[in-house]
This record gives sequence, structure tokens and C-alpha cells, in this order.
Amino acid sequence: MGIHIESYLKKIEAVSPGISASIKQTIDALIPKHIKTFSFRDHLTGLLLGNVQSGKTGQVLGLVSAAADEGFSIFVFLTTDNVYLHEQTLKRAEHALDTFVVCGEDDDVKFIESKVRKPVMIVIKKNNRVLKRWKDNLSSSKFCEGRPLFIIDDEGDAASLNTRINQRQQSTINRHLEGMKKLANSSMYLQVTATPQSLFLQSKTTGWRPSFVHYFPPGPGYLGGSFFYCDPPSPCIRLTPENELDELRDEGKIIAEGLRMSLLTFLVTGAQVLLSKSAQACNFLVHPSVRIADHTRIARRLGEYLNEMLLAVSEDKMGDFLKESWDDLRKTKPSLMDFEKIHDFLKQKLNEEQIKIFVMNSIGSNVVDCSRGMSIIVGGNSLGRGVTFPALHTVYYCRTAKAPQADTFWQHCRMFGYDRDPDLMRVFIPPSLLKLFIELNSGNKALIGQISSTSTEDINLLYPPGIKPTRPNVVDSRLMDVIVGGVNYFPNFPKRKHVRQVDDMLSQYSGEGMHETTLNGVITLLENFESEDKSDWSNTAFVNCIKALKASHADNRAMLIVRRDRSISKGTGTLLSPVDRSMGDSVKDVPVLTLYRINGEKDKGWDGEPLWIPNIKLPEGKNFYKVDR
Repeated sequence: MGIHIESYLKKIEAVSPGISASIKQTIDALIPKHIKTFSFRDHLTGLLLGNVQSGKTGQVLGLVSAAADEGFSIFVFLTTDNVYLHEQTLKRAEHALDTFVVCGEDDDVKFIESKVRKPVMIVIKKNNRVLKRWKDNLSSSKFCEGRPLFIIDDEGDAASLNTRINQRQQSTINRHLEGMKKLANSSMYLQVTATPQSLFLQSKTTGWRPSFVHYFPPGPGYLGGSFFYCDPPSPCIRLTPENELDELRDEGKIIAEGLRMSLLTFLVTGAQVLLSKSAQACNFLVHPSVRIADHTRIARRLGEYLNEMLLAVSEDKMGDFLKESWDDLRKTKPSLMDFEKIHDFLKQKLNEEQIKIFVMNSIGSNVVDCSRGMSIIVGGNSLGRGVTFPALHTVYYCRTAKAPQADTFWQHCRMFGYDRDPDLMRVFIPPSLLKLFIELNSGNKALIGQISSTSTEDINLLYPPGIKPTRPNVVDSRLMDVIVGGVNYFPNFPKRKHVRQVDDMLSQYSGEGMHETTLNGVITLLENFESEDKSDWSNTAFVNCIKALKASHADNRAMLIVRRDRSISKGTGTLLSPVDRSMGDSVKDVPVLTLYRINGEKDKGWDGEPLWIPNIKLPEGKNFYKVDR
């Protein structure tokens, strides 16, 4: 083990016992395959994929330390354009990388004076001004001459990509990052994110699509998508009315029922956490919409309701507010403290005004201190990407969108993490949003499953209609390919191929009905068919769609329709008979593969030899997204 990684693991183990084993697994997966074999002539792009709030920064710093032991000496760590997150990352690097020279944005002189006698880590924001300055610093220092550059792009799917690709132009940040890569003769560009949808929809020619991916699973105690957004619903879910945001905007109402219950649940939870001393803080996140006016209004309503509770204290009626929430929490936390203890604790907190309310948005604050006591945070977009809330146990979410983006909404899952008591977790959410997040979790599992079983070129993003995988301005619309579930696809220009093999494979199927098979069975059959023109029909594309279904843990069944002795003209633009089309359309939830053995008569436009033609229909309610070039 090299000196840099040995020092880092010793540091990280002292802070987070047990985490070094996971970091070693990441190092063992990536260093031999991509760092030891690095040519020092190429510009390589890779992806480190983790879950939301699952410890990605600790993994990255371990990988950086191991790369320094393999000869890399100049590292640039890119953070999102957020002062708090930049400072947080810089302090972590300074503490953990004690064998490096660590530079912040204003450490130009420190960087020059380092002479790269030790590995250098530069931590900077993805900001136009900052990127230009440090690109100039790296260029004028000439330190990159003869040395490879290692760039870590935290939240690499945000800000870094070309947002003007569909105008055939280049956005400023993307141009600066591309220029920074080219300062050295070779570079390793490591994207880091929990939401890589936009990265997998980059064309390979852009240089921003990862050529390799490593997914590291979360450690013990992590609560993520499969805990919160499973089917049947998690015990932590509490449904609220669909139109509650309208009620919250109604000036005639003090507080809507769902928000009221979530606040009372938070108060009981906070009392339990602080009295039991299981944590120093307990937090409540309120995510109502993107509108700043809503944040201000709802923060005011919460404050007014706390004042109403304070009045009830003086009348000895506060127990009437809390009992229902206490009873509900006992369903999942039987060891919940006696109601009287919780009640007395909250009386004191309300009297001393020790329950804080923060508004976190673009005109409020981007930084709140909720590391101690009980805090309520209200906001919108600022509550997403990269922001961590310790001991977050209660979430109220009623934000909606006409065409939600999978990566944006998944980044809103700030309740994911390690320092949560699963028995105390509560998410208050309307049914339509719960359905959305269950579908997003299914898509996320499909993506992770594909990463472990296929190449990056073969990955499909799987989402229901109405959900976009990412923002359209970073994906080349000319190259986007969407295969829609419920639609019949067959080749107009089928190759005559493997006729005898398919005859043998289908010899057991006869009759006019449908036959049940498996997803693997469909894959095996599809591999025997091709079109003369891949843009017409690609068996590889459909095989990858079936693999995406498998990875999402979908129903393993598929239906097969086999027809022989068909006399069909070439190039008619249709294949299925009305009866077979109707039969296939009656199956909604699993793939239907229809195979016709065509006689291939010359007077029908064929070459006089029989051939098989496939028709594939994927499950309704599923769209498969891919960029091929």
C-alpha cells in the first residue's frame, strides 16, 4: 500500500470506523483496471456512481490518494457553484489529504510555490470566473507539461455539460472544462454523481459520456430509494391530499391538514431523538414548490401554528395537538418515550422558542446551521443537489411538475442517508408524487442493474411516459432515440438469417394462441434477427431494452406468438394480421414477441427463400431512452 492511500485510510477510519473497507473495494476495482493501465497519452472519462448522500466524497478522496501513489500529481476537484459546499469540500480535503498540498480558489501563490514536489489538490467551484482563472494558472505555471491531469467533477451531470448543444454552440463552463482537460497531454476526468441520466445520453463524440463506470453500493445503515419508495408503500409514508398546495396558498387558512400532521410528527420525533440523545439534532424539511412566495408563506404559517400551540400550553391543552402523532409513531417505534415526557419536553422548547424555522432559497440563505436542536427548513431548488441535512426524520413534499425530470426529482431525496432512525422516519406526500418516486426508484434500480451487467454503450434509461430522464438542453436532440412501450416494432428490411436455428428453437410452439416465455427467452430469440439497416430496426437496441427490464426487477415473463406459412409482400409497411395485433395489444405489462415465418415468394418481392421476421412490443407505460453515437 502506498504512502498516500495508507495515510488517507488511517484518517478516514478514525472519523468513520468501518468505511475503509468500502473505499478499498472501489480502489481495487478502479486502480488496476484504469489507473495502472493509463497510457499517459489519452484523455479518459469515467464515472463513479453512488446513491444520494451515500458517501461519494469519501470514496473520491480515497481514489485520489491511490492515484497519487500511481504517479498522478495534479488534481482538480470541481464542486457545484455554492460557497458552502465548496468550503465543506475544501475543509474535508485539507483534513483528509495530509500528504498533499491542498489549495482553495484563492491559493494561487501556494499552488505556484508548491512546485508539485508533493501531489497538489486544487478545490474550485464550477464558476465561469473561477474556472478561467485556474485554467490560466495551470497554463502559465507549465506544471501540466509532462504530467497527466486528474479532474474530479463532483455532481458531474450538473453545470458541466454543454447546455447549448442543440444550437450547435458551446456553453461557457463546458468550454472552460474542455480547455482545462487539454492543458495536459493526458487526463483522467472522473465524473461523480448519483444521477447520471444526462451523462449516459451524451454521444461518445462529445467526450463527456463515461467510457467506464464504477458503482459503489451504500454501507450498512443507509436508507435509500428501496426503503422509502417501494411497492407496497413503506411504513414511513403518510399520504396527503393532492391539492394541499392550493390550500396553503389560501390566505383564509392557517395551515393545511397534511402540513399540520407533519409538523406535529416532527415535534414528537424531535423530542424522542433529543431526549434519548441518539443525535444532537432533529430536522424537518418542507419542500412545497419552486416559488419563493410559497416558501415565505408556508414558513409564516408554520410559525403561526407553533404560536397557537404555545397558547395551548398556557391553557394546558397542548396534549390535544400531539397525541395523534405520538400514537402514529408508536406503530413503527414501540419503544417511543412516554407521552408525558415528550409533552413536557416540547412545552419547554416552545416556551423558550427553541424550534428554529429557516427559509432556504435563492434570495434567502443557501446555508443553514441545523446541526443542533430542532430545525424546520423550508425551500425549493436549494434543498436539492449536494445539500446535506443531519438527522432528517420528517419530510413534507407537495411539489409537482407537468413534465418532471428524473435526475432533478431524485436529487430532492434529502431524506436518504445514514444518520436516520428508520422507525421514526415519516414522509408526507400526495399519492401522485409517491407514484412518481416509486417509478423513479424502479428506473434507478434498472440503471444500476445494467451497470453491473453490461457495457456503458448498451445502457438504456427506463421511465414511464411523462417523465423526462433529464433536461433537454444538454442532450443532442438529433441523436436521442426513444423506444416506446406499447408500440409494435418490426424490420422493414429484414435479413434472411439463422432460419434453421430459429426453426429448431420454435419447434415446440404451435397453434394459434400465445405462449408464455421468459425475458431471457426473448433475448435469445432476438439475437437471431437483424435488419439490412440498423436505423430501421436494431436487435441490439431491443435486447438492451429487455436487459433494462430485467435489471429493474420487472416481471420475468414475456409472451410469444409464433406463426408459420405466411404469404406477405415485402415493404408493405405492416406485418401483423388484425387478429395477432389485437392479441398482442391485449397484453399490457410484459413484452410480446411475435415471429412470422414468411414463405418469401419472389412475386411478393422476396428472394424465393423462407425467412423469419420478428415484431417486438415492450410493456406499456415504459419508455427506453438511448443515444447511440
